[in-house]
Amino acid sequence: MNTQEHTFRILFVARPQKNNKEESSIYARLTVNGHRTEFSLKTDVKTKHWSKAKERVTSTTIDARKTNFYLEGVRSELTNIYRNLLLNKKTPTPHIIKQLFFGNSEEDITLQYLIDYHAESQKDILTWGTLKNYLTTAKYLKSFLQKRKKRNDILLKELNYRFITEFEAFLRAHQPTDHQRPLTNNGIMKHMERFRKMINMAVKLEWLEKNPFDKYRLNFKKTERAFLTPQELQRLEEKHFSIDRIQFTKDLFVLACYTGLAYIDVHNLTRDNLVIGIDGGQWIYTKRQKTEMPVHIPLLPAAQAILEKYKDSPKAINQNKLFPGISNQRLNSYLKEIADLCNIKKNLSFHIARHTFATTIALSNGVPIETVSKILGHTKLSTTQVYAKVVENKISEDMLALKDKLNPKTNGKKHYGS
Repeated sequence: MNTQEHTFRILFVARPQKNNKEESSIYARLTVNGHRTEFSLKTDVKTKHWSKAKERVTSTTIDARKTNFYLEGVRSELTNIYRNLLLNKKTPTPHIIKQLFFGNSEEDITLQYLIDYHAESQKDILTWGTLKNYLTTAKYLKSFLQKRKKRNDILLKELNYRFITEFEAFLRAHQPTDHQRPLTNNGIMKHMERFRKMINMAVKLEWLEKNPFDKYRLNFKKTERAFLTPQELQRLEEKHFSIDRIQFTKDLFVLACYTGLAYIDVHNLTRDNLVIGIDGGQWIYTKRQKTEMPVHIPLLPAAQAILEKYKDSPKAINQNKLFPGISNQRLNSYLKEIADLCNIKKNLSFHIARHTFATTIALSNGVPIETVSKILGHTKLSTTQVYAKVVENKISEDMLALKDKLNPKTNGKKHYGS
């Protein structure tokens, strides 16, 4: 591991004591790759003798010289710990450097260190959206420790099946204090799944002898994937909004309904992604950010019309994108307004457009599931099968066709089941 891949800084800070402003306590602040921790060095100095710029005591007394000598020793030791971690091919984090500084061994690795290590080691592997989800799981773990265990951290070797089930119970009882919705069963299971993946990493790194998740089973419930019916999609397409931000949101949503692209993949589109396909028509060639799977999408007329509408957008051109930038959060907020105005009684979000493409646009119109899977950029056909529900009018059409085949009056002989 190259040391230049990391940024490392030690800063000594003196803070005046609450009860005596003339005395200050010295803290060491460690920063590694933007992650920071701070701890007390159990050393006090005269506030007036501390130099913030030099990070040392300016007095010439024997005690001052001893303090400065001690600080240099601390700096040297922390630096050596950092370098040794690099030499041993281990990812340095402020938390583990602090632990090793205080004489703890790998047997004393804590849950917080595992969380920090996972975030650092996976930052170039996982997408930012996935990393953000892990940070959310970490926040819930921290809250659980503080509220239920009355502590800020826990040793990995203390984790057991009881801890895991109690954490699940904590998530189920969690009541949001802001505008967020309560956690669903599957939302809770996603947090447990991420927690388990971090623990699996600890086991592989031999920080844990026994996996506390061995007897735990995730319990995801099958959910209906919401999508727009043909009637709802038509109602939305025909609706024109005088407010630009609402109309733009609607246009992006409709584009996704006819391409199957997720929000982030629409956001990433540039002119380079538009190519002439094998059939001589315009296609989108891109990669799904989530899986890095290549996707090749022939453009249907509705999608092509939206691309044509925004091709000369100054904001898009300035950003070197096909569409002006807008956050997923704002898009979903505007989609709630659109649903109300179009009398759509569904919790409209951008991802519903992807479901709509898979069901209403593609599968219900006879596009083979293998083709749909390719367009959606799925790595496994089984993932696409989640979308493979057909709407009732398609079932009706298919059964009417079957009745005709089984009708002896039209086929000349009686069939089984007629």
